[in-house]
Amino acid sequence: MKRITIAKGDGIGPEIMDATLRIMEAAGAQLEYDEIEVGEKVYLAGNTSGISKESWDKIRTNKIFFKAPITTPQGGGYKSLNVSTRKFLGLYANVRPCKSYHPFVETKHPVMDVVIVRENEEDLYAGIEHQQTDEVVQCLKLISRPGCEKIIRYAFEYARANNRKKVTCFSKDNIMKQTDGLFRKVFDEIKVEYPDIENEHWIIDIGSALLADSPERFDVIVTANLYGDVISDIAAQITGSVGLAGSSNIGEECSMFEAIHGSAPDIAGKNIANPSGILNGAIMMLIHIGQIEVAEKIQNAWLKTMEDGIHTADIYSEATSKQKVGTKEFADAVIANLGQKPSTLKPADYASSKPIELRKYSRKAPRNKQLVGVDLFVDWKGEDPNELAAKLQRLEANGIKLNMITNRGIKVWPEGFKETFCTDHWRCRFKNEENKEVTKKDIIDILSRSEENEIDSIKTENLYLFDGVQSFSLGQGQ
Repeated sequence: MKRITIAKGDGIGPEIMDATLRIMEAAGAQLEYDEIEVGEKVYLAGNTSGISKESWDKIRTNKIFFKAPITTPQGGGYKSLNVSTRKFLGLYANVRPCKSYHPFVETKHPVMDVVIVRENEEDLYAGIEHQQTDEVVQCLKLISRPGCEKIIRYAFEYARANNRKKVTCFSKDNIMKQTDGLFRKVFDEIKVEYPDIENEHWIIDIGSALLADSPERFDVIVTANLYGDVISDIAAQITGSVGLAGSSNIGEECSMFEAIHGSAPDIAGKNIANPSGILNGAIMMLIHIGQIEVAEKIQNAWLKTMEDGIHTADIYSEATSKQKVGTKEFADAVIANLGQKPSTLKPADYASSKPIELRKYSRKAPRNKQLVGVDLFVDWKGEDPNELAAKLQRLEANGIKLNMITNRGIKVWPEGFKETFCTDHWRCRFKNEENKEVTKKDIIDILSRSEENEIDSIKTENLYLFDGVQSFSLGQGQ
C-alpha cells in the first residue's frame, strides 16, 4: 500500500478528483491518501503562497503529490502554487504526453504521438523582475548548466525507457547565444552518449510551426521552461482537446501528477467537466510508483470508453460520439470497462517500459574566470546618445573606456542610426583595450564617478571571460 498526498483543488477540481479516485479504487490501486487543502481558500485566508507548512510536510513525507487544478486569485501578490511546488521540491522535469485518439476524438492530426519534456525550475519562470526606469522593466532569464544537463539527460533516458526513437531539442540559440546557447551546447554534448536514439535541433519558432503542422515528425521534444509551457498546450490542443492531457513533474526525491488544464470555475459543480486529464495524470503516477498492471487496466478501460463514443461535452461531436455524459457518468463508464481493451486504439502495454534512473548532477571543475569590463545601466531622459556618451566619458580612468552604448539591445553609440527609437534605459559598456583584466575596485570607481557626475546608474553587469572565451553578448549592430 502506497501513501500519497492529494489535493482536490478549486473549480472543477473536486469533481474530477473524486471521479478519478473512484476509478483507481475500482481498478485495485493500492493507495492510501493524506488530503490537504491548497489553492483559492488558502490564498484568501491570508496565505499568499496558497499552502500551509503542515501541507508541505505531508507532501515531503509521502513524496508523491496528486493534485487537481487550483485557482490563483488575481492581483494581491499571490504566487503561483504550481511554480512554487515545482521549485521547492526540485521537480525539474515536466512530462506531457500528447496523443491523438482518432477517429474517436476529432483532430486534424490522426497519428500524433508526441511527448514534451519541459525544464521546470528556471528560465524566465525564475520570476525575477524589476522596474528600472519609467519606461522599462526587465525579467531575468536564468539558464544553468545543471538545469540543462538534468532535463536533457532525462529526455534521452525517457526515450530509451519508453522505446522512443528520437529526441528533438527546441531553442532560440541564434538570438540568445548565452542562455539558449548553453541549452543547445549541453544538448550537443549529451546526445553523443545515446547513439541508439536519433536526435535533431530546431529553432523554437520554426519547430513550433512544424509541430502544429506535422506533429507526426516528432517523438520526444526537450526544451526550456517557457517554450515547453507554450508548445505543450498547443500540442495537447491539436490532439483534440487540452482536457485529455495529464502531466508528471519529476524530481530526484518527490513527484507531482496533475491535469494540464485549469480549474474552469465557470463550469464547476455542474457535473459536465471531463476527468480525462487528471485520470491520465493518475495513470502516469501509478506507473511511476510501480503499479503497472493497475495503470494498464485503467488506461485500457479509458481507451475503450473513448472508442465506445461515451464522451463529455468538451469533446462530444455528432460525427464521433454516441452518448454525451457528465463527469460521474463518464467515470461509471470507465469503471464498467475495467478489464477490457480497445479494439481500434492501441492498447496500453507498460510491461516493456524500464524505470528511469538518473545519476545526480556532478559539478564540473571551475574554469578560469577573468573580469574584463562592466555594463553600466543608466536611467537617462535625453534622446541624443552622443550627449550621453559625452557625460559617460567623464567616468573613464585607468585605461577603462566607454566602449558602446545600446538601447533595448541595439547599438546607438558609436555610429548609431538616428532612426532608432530609444527609451530611457541605456546599457553603457566600459572595457579595457583588448580584453585586459579590470578589478572590482575599477567598477566601484566608475560607480562613484557616475554619482559625482549625477548619472543615475540603476544596475551593473560584470563582463567575464571563461577560459579565455568571451561570455557576454555583443550589442546588436556591433
